Amino acid sequence: MASKTTLNAKNLEALGAERLAQLLIEVSTGNAAAKRKLRLALAGAQSPREAAREITKRLTSIARARSFITWKNRKALVTDLETQRRAIVEQIAPADPDEAVALMWRFMALATPVFERCDDSSGTVIGIFRQACADLGQLAGKVRPEPQALADAVLDALQDNGYGQYDGLIGTMAPALGEKGLAALRSMAEELGRSPVPVPPKDQWKAVGWGPGGTAYEHETRARERASTVTMALKDIADAQDDVDGFIAQYDPKTRKVPQIAAEIAQRLLAAGRADEALGFLERAELGDGLRVPLAWQDIRLQTLGALGRGKEAQAFRWDCFERTLSDGYLRAYLKRLPDFDDIEAEERAMAHAMVYPRFLHALQFFLEWPALDRAAELLVARHDEIDGDHYEYLAPAAEALSERHPLAATLVLRAMIDFTLTRSRAKRYRYAAEHLATCARLACDIPDFGAFETHDAYVARLKEEHGRKFGFWSVAE
Repeated sequence: MASKTTLNAKNLEALGAERLAQLLIEVSTGNAAAKRKLRLALAGAQSPREAAREITKRLTSIARARSFITWKNRKALVTDLETQRRAIVEQIAPADPDEAVALMWRFMALATPVFERCDDSSGTVIGIFRQACADLGQLAGKVRPEPQALADAVLDALQDNGYGQYDGLIGTMAPALGEKGLAALRSMAEELGRSPVPVPPKDQWKAVGWGPGGTAYEHETRARERASTVTMALKDIADAQDDVDGFIAQYDPKTRKVPQIAAEIAQRLLAAGRADEALGFLERAELGDGLRVPLAWQDIRLQTLGALGRGKEAQAFRWDCFERTLSDGYLRAYLKRLPDFDDIEAEERAMAHAMVYPRFLHALQFFLEWPALDRAAELLVARHDEIDGDHYEYLAPAAEALSERHPLAATLVLRAMIDFTLTRSRAKRYRYAAEHLATCARLACDIPDFGAFETHDAYVARLKEEHGRKFGFWSVAE
């Protein structure tokens, strides 16, 4: 059983209302966020209308604020925004969904003024607005507003989407919009796309940036933003209406050949039962040298070949994907579809291919993840001159994984990191390099024959000769 002094709801209830009220006053003194929560709770206890009024006041205050928010004081803003969002959903919506929708629109309108004065490098703040956007769709679905009015509101919002806060708005609003609302939204978006942005007289052009293409002017930027908004809206509307051809129409023929775009189109065609057309788009994609083919393109091509019953071709493509990427997922899928015993021979062939794969780190990572530690050790010994000691994020785990059964290979990895650190005088890594050297000393006891490589003593002697004046390192290592 929990102690009676454990902080939980049951134990706190035992203190009684009067004592709890006194404690809350004490705890909230000097804590603005706590005071706002308490005032909101008191307002909610009176009525949802009072709670809505309290939320409105706070949203107005946030919108009017001008002080810049850095990563150091961002937590208070995050807490404040999340408190208001949750209050709309949990306190207002059950009693007055119409008011909740209005408040959530108002909450979303905070995004632009907030981001104009906020460092959101962590993505925490935009995450709150993305959740609020999803909430807005759910709330609107319960209220079922007039389709045309909702379509107007959605299009207005999308034109103020400078920070991506309304990304996904059409998808989340689709149930509330219904076919009538989606049709109205599509018509308005198309009309917006046909409406040119006014071009002022040349002596009134306002420069807003400079680049390789020359000066960028405000009206040109606005025209590009409008075109992007219209295209995004029409694609999202097409998805909401299961209109594959409408989605495809938003891309010009040249853009449809971009592998990532071809994959998006093919995915929708495949879902619509149009596998032949899907494969056509995939085959027309311009893959360049084929070394950096998007995974999405590869995966949807495999799905399409499967849907068309072209199993042999799909199997050959799995092997091709593995050869190019060393992705263990493709290899496992390939081996799974082979007859018994054929998979053993194919796996051996895959290991041999990985041994000579041009990108050394990819090959090492493949062997570690398969796992094939014997092969990883063989790779490190055979291609030791390719070990780049700067990639400690890959090499440190490799050394740890190999140290028990393959001490020589682990030692080569550790030496590569030590050599890089000392040669480049990376003083911040000296402590780690010293630890690696100590590990090498321990592993040396388990290496009966260093073969063509230096013994541990010879290696240490060379380090002292070449880097003896790096006192920061030796003071830690000795």
